[in-house]
Amino acid sequence: MGIVLCFIISFLFPRLFYVSKLLLLIYFTVTLLDIFILYRTNNGIVGKRQLPDKLSNGDENEIYLKLENYYTFPVFTTIIDEIPEQFQVRDFSIERKIKPSSIVELKYKLRPTERGEYTFGKLNVYVATSLGLVSRRYHFDKEAMVPTYPAFLQLKKYDLLAIGNNLTMYGIKKIRRIGHTMEFEQIKEYVIGDDLRTINWKATAKQRQLMVNQYQDEKSQPIYSVIDKGRMMKMPFNELSLLDYAINATLVMSNVVLKKQDKAGMFTFSKKVDNMVIAERRSSQMNLILEALYNVKTDFFESDYGRLYANIKQTIKHRSLLLLYTNFETVEALNRQLPYLKGIAKSHLLVVIFFKNTELDQLIHTDVTNIQEAYDKVIAEKFSFEKRLIVNELKKYGIHSILTTPENLTIDAINKYLEMKSRGLV
Repeated sequence: MGIVLCFIISFLFPRLFYVSKLLLLIYFTVTLLDIFILYRTNNGIVGKRQLPDKLSNGDENEIYLKLENYYTFPVFTTIIDEIPEQFQVRDFSIERKIKPSSIVELKYKLRPTERGEYTFGKLNVYVATSLGLVSRRYHFDKEAMVPTYPAFLQLKKYDLLAIGNNLTMYGIKKIRRIGHTMEFEQIKEYVIGDDLRTINWKATAKQRQLMVNQYQDEKSQPIYSVIDKGRMMKMPFNELSLLDYAINATLVMSNVVLKKQDKAGMFTFSKKVDNMVIAERRSSQMNLILEALYNVKTDFFESDYGRLYANIKQTIKHRSLLLLYTNFETVEALNRQLPYLKGIAKSHLLVVIFFKNTELDQLIHTDVTNIQEAYDKVIAEKFSFEKRLIVNELKKYGIHSILTTPENLTIDAINKYLEMKSRGLV
Protein backbone atom coordinates (compact mmCIF):
# COMPACT_ATOMS: atom_id res chain seq x y z
CA MET A 1 0.00 0.00 0.00
CA GLY A 2 2.91 2.33 0.70
CA ILE A 3 4.35 1.70 -2.78
CA VAL A 4 0.96 2.29 -4.39
CA LEU A 5 0.67 5.55 -2.47
CA CYS A 6 4.12 6.59 -3.72
CA PHE A 7 3.05 5.99 -7.34
CA ILE A 8 -0.05 8.11 -6.81
CA ILE A 9 1.94 10.96 -5.29
CA SER A 10 4.47 10.73 -8.17
CA PHE A 11 1.79 12.27 -10.46
CA LEU A 12 2.28 15.48 -8.51
CA PHE A 13 6.02 15.05 -7.97
CA PRO A 14 7.55 13.31 -11.05
CA ARG A 15 10.93 12.77 -9.36
CA LEU A 16 9.21 10.45 -6.86
CA PHE A 17 8.32 8.10 -9.74
CA TYR A 18 11.88 6.68 -9.87
CA VAL A 19 11.86 6.16 -6.09
CA SER A 20 8.54 4.30 -6.38
CA LYS A 21 9.94 1.98 -9.06
CA LEU A 22 12.99 1.31 -6.90
CA LEU A 23 10.78 0.46 -3.92
CA LEU A 24 8.68 -1.87 -6.10
CA LEU A 25 11.82 -3.60 -7.34
CA ILE A 26 13.05 -4.06 -3.77
CA TYR A 27 9.65 -5.41 -2.75
CA PHE A 28 9.61 -8.01 -5.53
CA THR A 29 13.23 -8.96 -4.82
CA VAL A 30 12.55 -9.54 -1.11
CA THR A 31 9.38 -11.48 -1.94
CA LEU A 32 11.28 -13.75 -4.33
CA LEU A 33 13.95 -14.22 -1.67
CA ASP A 34 11.24 -15.16 0.84
CA ILE A 35 9.78 -17.68 -1.62
CA PHE A 36 13.22 -19.16 -2.29
CA ILE A 37 13.92 -19.56 1.43
CA LEU A 38 10.61 -21.32 2.05
CA TYR A 39 10.58 -23.57 -1.02
CA ARG A 40 14.22 -24.60 -1.33
CA THR A 41 13.51 -27.45 1.13
CA ASN A 42 11.04 -30.10 0.01
CA ASN A 43 9.93 -31.01 3.53
CA GLY A 44 10.62 -28.03 5.71
CA ILE A 45 7.81 -28.95 8.12
CA VAL A 46 6.42 -32.39 8.94
CA GLY A 47 3.18 -32.60 10.87
CA LYS A 48 1.12 -35.41 12.35
CA ARG A 49 -2.24 -35.63 14.08
CA GLN A 50 -2.68 -38.25 16.79
CA LEU A 51 -6.31 -39.31 17.23
CA PRO A 52 -7.73 -41.59 19.94
CA ASP A 53 -9.35 -44.87 18.92
CA LYS A 54 -12.72 -43.42 19.92
CA LEU A 55 -14.15 -40.22 21.35
CA SER A 56 -16.10 -40.01 24.60
CA ASN A 57 -19.51 -38.39 24.19
CA GLY A 58 -20.07 -35.35 26.39
CA ASP A 59 -16.45 -35.27 27.61
CA GLU A 60 -13.45 -33.17 26.67
CA ASN A 61 -11.31 -35.32 24.35
CA GLU A 62 -7.69 -34.35 23.72
CA ILE A 63 -6.33 -34.29 20.16
CA TYR A 64 -2.53 -34.16 19.84
CA LEU A 65 -0.53 -32.48 17.06
CA LYS A 66 3.19 -32.95 16.43
CA LEU A 67 5.24 -30.62 14.21
CA GLU A 68 8.91 -31.07 13.25
CA ASN A 69 10.79 -28.05 11.88
CA TYR A 70 13.57 -28.99 9.44
CA TYR A 71 14.33 -25.38 8.53
CA THR A 72 17.55 -23.91 9.91
CA PHE A 73 15.77 -20.75 11.02
CA PRO A 74 12.70 -20.05 13.17
CA VAL A 75 9.35 -20.15 11.38
CA PHE A 76 5.90 -18.84 12.20
CA THR A 77 3.13 -21.39 11.68
CA THR A 78 -0.65 -21.22 11.50
CA ILE A 79 -2.25 -24.63 12.03
CA ILE A 80 -5.74 -25.22 10.66
CA ASP A 81 -7.11 -28.68 11.37
CA GLU A 82 -10.21 -29.74 9.44
CA ILE A 83 -12.24 -30.98 12.41
CA PRO A 84 -15.52 -32.91 11.89
CA GLU A 85 -18.53 -30.99 10.63
CA GLN A 86 -20.60 -32.03 13.68
CA PHE A 87 -18.73 -29.45 15.78
CA GLN A 88 -19.59 -26.61 13.37
CA VAL A 89 -16.32 -24.81 14.18
CA ARG A 90 -15.27 -22.62 11.25
CA ASP A 91 -12.60 -20.42 12.85
CA PHE A 92 -10.23 -23.05 14.24
CA SER A 93 -6.54 -22.08 14.10
CA ILE A 94 -3.44 -22.33 16.26
CA GLU A 95 -0.50 -19.97 15.80
CA ARG A 96 2.91 -20.98 17.05
CA LYS A 97 6.53 -19.97 16.52
CA ILE A 98 8.84 -22.96 16.11
CA LYS A 99 12.55 -22.82 16.77
CA PRO A 100 14.99 -24.07 14.09
CA SER A 101 15.42 -27.86 13.85
CA SER A 102 13.04 -28.56 16.72
CA ILE A 103 9.90 -30.51 17.54
CA VAL A 104 6.73 -29.00 18.97
CA GLU A 105 3.82 -30.96 20.46
CA LEU A 106 0.42 -29.29 20.73
CA LYS A 107 -3.02 -30.37 21.84
CA TYR A 108 -6.55 -29.10 21.72
CA LYS A 109 -9.85 -30.41 23.10
CA LEU A 110 -13.12 -31.37 21.43
CA ARG A 111 -16.42 -32.11 23.18
CA PRO A 112 -18.78 -34.18 21.01
CA THR A 113 -22.47 -34.11 21.87
CA GLU A 114 -23.72 -36.91 19.60
CA ARG A 115 -22.79 -40.53 19.19
CA GLY A 116 -21.73 -41.66 15.74
CA GLU A 117 -18.91 -41.35 13.23
CA TYR A 118 -16.77 -38.20 13.19
CA THR A 119 -14.54 -37.62 10.14
CA PHE A 120 -11.40 -35.48 10.38
CA GLY A 121 -10.08 -33.88 7.20
CA LYS A 122 -6.54 -32.75 6.39
CA LEU A 123 -4.11 -31.08 8.78
CA ASN A 124 -3.07 -27.79 7.14
CA VAL A 125 0.06 -25.96 8.26
CA TYR A 126 0.90 -22.52 6.87
CA VAL A 127 4.57 -21.60 7.31
CA ALA A 128 6.10 -18.11 7.06
CA THR A 129 9.51 -16.60 7.75
CA SER A 130 10.13 -13.53 9.88
CA LEU A 131 9.61 -11.43 6.72
CA GLY A 132 6.03 -12.62 6.56
CA LEU A 133 5.56 -11.83 2.85
CA VAL A 134 4.76 -15.38 1.74
CA SER A 135 3.15 -18.41 3.41
CA ARG A 136 3.78 -21.96 2.28
CA ARG A 137 0.98 -24.46 2.86
CA TYR A 138 1.66 -28.05 3.88
CA HIS A 139 -0.94 -30.86 3.90
CA PHE A 140 -0.69 -33.77 6.33
CA ASP A 141 -2.89 -36.75 7.19
CA LYS A 142 -5.73 -37.93 5.01
CA GLU A 143 -9.33 -38.18 6.13
CA ALA A 144 -9.72 -40.23 9.31
CA MET A 145 -12.93 -41.48 10.93
CA VAL A 146 -13.22 -41.76 14.71
CA PRO A 147 -16.38 -43.20 16.32
CA THR A 148 -17.90 -41.39 19.29
CA TYR A 149 -18.97 -43.78 22.03
CA PRO A 150 -20.86 -43.14 25.29
CA ALA A 151 -18.82 -41.38 27.97
CA PHE A 152 -16.24 -44.09 28.71
CA LEU A 153 -13.80 -41.51 30.11
CA GLN A 154 -16.01 -41.27 33.19
CA LEU A 155 -15.40 -44.92 34.08
CA LYS A 156 -12.04 -44.33 35.77
CA LYS A 157 -13.50 -41.38 37.67
CA TYR A 158 -15.90 -43.60 39.62
CA ASP A 159 -14.05 -46.93 39.75
CA LEU A 160 -12.15 -46.68 43.04
CA LEU A 161 -14.84 -44.66 44.77
CA ALA A 162 -17.55 -47.17 43.98
CA ILE A 163 -15.50 -50.13 45.22
CA GLY A 164 -15.35 -48.67 48.74
CA ASN A 165 -18.76 -46.94 48.75
CA ASN A 166 -16.82 -43.66 48.91
CA LEU A 167 -18.81 -41.67 46.40
CA THR A 168 -19.73 -39.36 49.26
CA MET A 169 -16.20 -37.94 48.97
CA TYR A 170 -17.63 -35.73 46.23
CA GLY A 171 -19.89 -34.16 48.85
CA ILE A 172 -22.93 -34.56 46.62
CA LYS A 173 -25.03 -36.97 48.61
CA LYS A 174 -24.64 -38.88 51.87
CA ILE A 175 -25.54 -42.56 52.05
CA ARG A 176 -27.37 -43.70 55.13
CA ARG A 177 -26.28 -47.27 55.87
CA ILE A 178 -29.00 -49.25 57.65
CA GLY A 179 -28.46 -52.81 58.88
CA HIS A 180 -26.53 -55.37 56.86
CA THR A 181 -27.12 -58.04 54.27
CA MET A 182 -27.33 -61.70 55.22
CA GLU A 183 -24.76 -63.34 52.95
CA PHE A 184 -22.44 -65.14 55.37
CA GLU A 185 -18.69 -64.61 54.96
CA GLN A 186 -16.86 -65.93 58.08
CA ILE A 187 -16.79 -66.28 61.87
CA LYS A 188 -14.35 -63.99 63.65
CA GLU A 189 -13.44 -62.85 67.15
CA TYR A 190 -15.59 -60.13 68.64
CA VAL A 191 -14.08 -56.65 68.77
CA ILE A 192 -15.58 -53.53 70.27
CA GLY A 193 -18.05 -52.04 67.83
CA ASP A 194 -19.33 -55.32 66.35
CA ASP A 195 -23.09 -55.82 66.35
CA LEU A 196 -24.03 -57.89 69.41
CA ARG A 197 -26.91 -59.40 67.44
CA THR A 198 -24.42 -61.28 65.26
CA ILE A 199 -22.85 -63.23 68.14
CA ASN A 200 -22.49 -66.92 67.25
CA TRP A 201 -23.20 -68.66 70.57
CA LYS A 202 -22.14 -72.14 69.43
CA ALA A 203 -18.75 -70.88 68.23
CA THR A 204 -18.45 -68.79 71.42
CA ALA A 205 -18.99 -71.92 73.59
CA LYS A 206 -16.36 -73.88 71.64
CA GLN A 207 -13.72 -71.14 71.63
CA ARG A 208 -14.60 -69.86 75.13
CA GLN A 209 -14.54 -66.28 73.83
CA LEU A 210 -17.04 -64.11 72.02
CA MET A 211 -17.28 -64.98 68.31
CA VAL A 212 -19.46 -63.17 65.79
CA ASN A 213 -20.73 -63.91 62.32
CA GLN A 214 -19.41 -61.58 59.62
CA TYR A 215 -21.58 -60.83 56.62
CA GLN A 216 -20.91 -59.24 53.25
CA ASP A 217 -22.99 -57.61 50.56
CA GLU A 218 -24.88 -60.14 48.51
CA LYS A 219 -23.31 -60.74 45.11
CA SER A 220 -24.37 -61.89 41.66
CA GLN A 221 -27.63 -59.94 41.72
CA PRO A 222 -28.98 -59.01 38.28
CA ILE A 223 -29.01 -55.24 37.72
CA TYR A 224 -30.65 -53.90 34.55
CA SER A 225 -30.50 -50.37 33.17
CA VAL A 226 -33.66 -49.68 31.17
CA ILE A 227 -33.48 -46.63 28.86
CA ASP A 228 -36.57 -44.91 27.52
CA LYS A 229 -35.98 -43.81 23.88
CA GLY A 230 -39.32 -41.97 23.62
CA ARG A 231 -40.01 -38.37 22.69
CA MET A 232 -39.67 -37.12 26.29
CA MET A 233 -35.98 -38.08 26.23
CA LYS A 234 -35.23 -35.76 23.33
CA MET A 235 -35.14 -32.68 25.58
CA PRO A 236 -31.65 -31.07 25.43
CA PHE A 237 -29.56 -29.86 28.37
CA ASN A 238 -26.08 -28.43 27.89
CA GLU A 239 -26.08 -29.63 24.25
CA LEU A 240 -26.74 -33.28 25.22
CA SER A 241 -30.17 -34.90 25.06
CA LEU A 242 -31.64 -36.66 28.08
CA LEU A 243 -31.22 -39.89 26.14
CA ASP A 244 -27.45 -39.37 25.89
CA TYR A 245 -27.25 -38.53 29.60
CA ALA A 246 -29.04 -41.81 30.34
CA ILE A 247 -26.74 -43.73 28.00
CA ASN A 248 -23.62 -42.27 29.65
CA ALA A 249 -24.97 -43.04 33.13
CA THR A 250 -25.80 -46.62 32.07
CA LEU A 251 -22.22 -47.23 30.96
CA VAL A 252 -20.76 -46.00 34.25
CA MET A 253 -23.41 -47.80 36.31
CA SER A 254 -22.72 -51.10 34.53
CA ASN A 255 -19.03 -50.78 35.32
CA VAL A 256 -19.76 -50.10 39.00
CA VAL A 257 -22.18 -53.04 39.15
CA LEU A 258 -19.54 -55.42 37.80
CA LYS A 259 -16.97 -54.05 40.26
CA LYS A 260 -19.42 -54.86 43.07
CA GLN A 261 -19.59 -58.47 41.81
CA ASP A 262 -23.16 -58.16 40.55
CA LYS A 263 -24.51 -58.95 37.08
CA ALA A 264 -24.94 -55.97 34.74
CA GLY A 265 -27.38 -55.82 31.86
CA MET A 266 -29.32 -53.24 29.86
CA PHE A 267 -31.94 -52.70 27.19
CA THR A 268 -33.82 -49.83 25.58
CA PHE A 269 -37.45 -49.39 24.61
CA SER A 270 -39.76 -47.12 22.69
CA LYS A 271 -42.29 -48.69 20.35
CA LYS A 272 -40.46 -51.97 20.97
CA VAL A 273 -37.64 -53.32 23.13
CA ASP A 274 -34.14 -53.13 21.57
CA ASN A 275 -30.42 -53.39 22.30
CA MET A 276 -30.86 -56.01 25.00
CA VAL A 277 -27.81 -57.33 26.86
CA ILE A 278 -28.66 -60.07 29.37
CA ALA A 279 -27.24 -59.44 32.86
CA GLU A 280 -24.01 -61.43 33.30
CA ARG A 281 -20.62 -61.11 35.01
CA ARG A 282 -18.44 -62.32 32.15
CA SER A 283 -15.22 -60.49 31.27
CA SER A 284 -16.58 -59.29 27.94
CA GLN A 285 -19.75 -57.80 29.45
CA MET A 286 -18.55 -54.18 29.40
CA ASN A 287 -17.63 -54.41 25.72
CA LEU A 288 -21.06 -55.84 24.90
CA ILE A 289 -22.79 -53.04 26.81
CA LEU A 290 -20.57 -50.38 25.24
CA GLU A 291 -21.35 -51.59 21.72
CA ALA A 292 -25.05 -51.85 22.48
CA LEU A 293 -25.13 -48.29 23.82
CA TYR A 294 -23.18 -47.01 20.81
CA ASN A 295 -25.76 -48.53 18.48
CA VAL A 296 -28.80 -47.04 20.21
CA LYS A 297 -30.89 -45.32 17.54
CA THR A 298 -34.34 -43.78 17.89
CA ASP A 299 -36.93 -41.65 16.15
CA PHE A 300 -38.25 -40.48 19.54
CA PHE A 301 -41.71 -42.02 19.13
CA GLU A 302 -44.17 -42.32 22.01
CA SER A 303 -42.95 -45.03 24.41
CA ASP A 304 -45.01 -48.19 24.81
CA TYR A 305 -44.87 -49.14 28.51
CA GLY A 306 -47.25 -52.02 27.87
CA ARG A 307 -44.69 -53.58 25.54
CA LEU A 308 -42.00 -52.95 28.17
CA TYR A 309 -44.04 -54.70 30.89
CA ALA A 310 -44.74 -57.71 28.66
CA ASN A 311 -41.08 -58.04 27.63
CA ILE A 312 -39.80 -57.85 31.23
CA LYS A 313 -42.34 -60.45 32.35
CA GLN A 314 -41.29 -62.75 29.52
CA THR A 315 -37.50 -62.40 29.52
CA ILE A 316 -36.44 -61.53 33.11
CA LYS A 317 -37.46 -64.48 35.27
CA HIS A 318 -35.40 -63.73 38.40
CA ARG A 319 -36.04 -60.81 40.73
CA SER A 320 -33.79 -57.97 39.56
CA LEU A 321 -33.04 -54.34 40.22
CA LEU A 322 -34.38 -52.30 37.30
CA LEU A 323 -33.10 -48.74 36.88
CA LEU A 324 -35.60 -47.08 34.54
CA TYR A 325 -34.27 -43.90 32.91
CA THR A 326 -37.27 -41.92 31.70
CA ASN A 327 -38.95 -38.56 32.17
CA PHE A 328 -42.38 -37.45 33.39
CA GLU A 329 -43.41 -33.80 33.31
CA THR A 330 -46.87 -34.12 34.90
CA VAL A 331 -48.75 -36.45 37.26
CA GLU A 332 -51.21 -37.17 34.44
CA ALA A 333 -48.36 -38.47 32.28
CA LEU A 334 -47.29 -40.73 35.14
CA ASN A 335 -50.83 -42.01 35.78
CA ARG A 336 -51.09 -43.23 32.19
CA GLN A 337 -48.11 -45.50 32.73
CA LEU A 338 -48.56 -46.24 36.44
CA PRO A 339 -50.43 -49.58 36.00
CA TYR A 340 -47.47 -50.96 34.04
CA LEU A 341 -44.94 -49.64 36.57
CA LYS A 342 -46.92 -51.22 39.42
CA GLY A 343 -46.98 -54.51 37.52
CA ILE A 344 -43.20 -54.43 37.07
CA ALA A 345 -42.65 -53.50 40.74
CA LYS A 346 -44.56 -56.62 41.88
CA SER A 347 -41.85 -58.90 40.52
CA HIS A 348 -38.78 -56.67 40.57
CA LEU A 349 -37.18 -53.87 42.53
CA LEU A 350 -37.94 -50.85 40.35
CA VAL A 351 -36.25 -47.45 40.51
CA VAL A 352 -37.71 -44.76 38.27
CA ILE A 353 -35.14 -42.11 37.39
CA PHE A 354 -36.44 -38.85 35.93
CA PHE A 355 -35.16 -35.31 35.55
CA LYS A 356 -35.56 -31.88 37.06
CA ASN A 357 -36.00 -29.08 34.56
CA THR A 358 -33.08 -26.80 35.40
CA GLU A 359 -34.41 -24.06 33.15
CA LEU A 360 -37.53 -23.90 35.31
CA ASP A 361 -35.32 -23.48 38.38
CA GLN A 362 -33.81 -20.39 36.78
CA LEU A 363 -37.28 -18.93 36.27
CA ILE A 364 -38.31 -19.74 39.84
CA HIS A 365 -35.31 -17.93 41.34
CA THR A 366 -35.53 -14.91 39.04
CA ASP A 367 -36.81 -11.63 40.54
CA VAL A 368 -40.14 -10.57 39.06
CA THR A 369 -40.36 -7.11 37.45
CA ASN A 370 -43.67 -7.30 35.54
CA ILE A 371 -46.93 -9.27 35.32
CA GLN A 372 -45.71 -11.54 32.47
CA GLU A 373 -42.68 -12.62 34.50
CA ALA A 374 -44.97 -13.26 37.48
CA TYR A 375 -47.13 -15.57 35.33
CA ASP A 376 -44.01 -17.37 34.06
CA LYS A 377 -42.71 -17.85 37.59
CA VAL A 378 -46.02 -19.25 38.88
CA ILE A 379 -46.24 -21.73 35.99
CA ALA A 380 -42.61 -22.79 36.54
CA GLU A 381 -43.32 -23.39 40.25
CA LYS A 382 -46.38 -25.46 39.29
CA PHE A 383 -44.34 -27.74 37.03
CA SER A 384 -41.61 -28.03 39.67
CA PHE A 385 -44.24 -29.00 42.26
CA GLU A 386 -45.61 -31.62 39.87
CA LYS A 387 -42.20 -33.31 39.82
CA ARG A 388 -42.29 -33.66 43.62
CA LEU A 389 -45.84 -35.00 43.43
CA ILE A 390 -44.62 -37.69 41.05
CA VAL A 391 -42.04 -38.80 43.63
CA ASN A 392 -44.75 -39.09 46.30
CA GLU A 393 -47.10 -40.90 43.92
CA LEU A 394 -44.46 -43.53 43.12
CA LYS A 395 -43.60 -43.91 46.81
CA LYS A 396 -47.24 -44.77 47.61
CA TYR A 397 -46.94 -47.93 45.53
CA GLY A 398 -43.53 -48.97 46.82
CA ILE A 399 -41.67 -47.78 43.73
CA HIS A 400 -38.33 -46.11 44.39
CA SER A 401 -37.46 -42.96 42.47
CA ILE A 402 -34.64 -40.51 41.79
CA LEU A 403 -35.40 -36.92 40.82
CA THR A 404 -32.13 -35.45 39.62
CA THR A 405 -30.56 -32.92 37.30
CA PRO A 406 -28.97 -34.23 34.08
CA GLU A 407 -25.45 -33.34 35.19
CA ASN A 408 -25.88 -35.21 38.51
CA LEU A 409 -27.61 -38.23 36.99
CA THR A 410 -24.63 -40.59 37.13
CA ILE A 411 -23.58 -39.86 40.71
CA ASP A 412 -27.16 -40.00 42.03
CA ALA A 413 -27.92 -43.29 40.27
CA ILE A 414 -24.75 -44.93 41.61
CA ASN A 415 -25.43 -43.67 45.12
CA LYS A 416 -28.95 -45.10 44.98
CA TYR A 417 -27.59 -48.48 43.91
CA LEU A 418 -24.96 -48.49 46.68
CA GLU A 419 -27.59 -47.43 49.22
CA MET A 420 -29.82 -50.34 48.23
CA LYS A 421 -26.87 -52.70 48.47
CA SER A 422 -26.04 -51.49 51.97
CA ARG A 423 -29.69 -51.85 53.08
CA GLY A 424 -29.90 -55.37 51.72
CA LEU A 425 -32.64 -54.52 49.23
CA VAL A 426 -30.64 -55.91 46.31
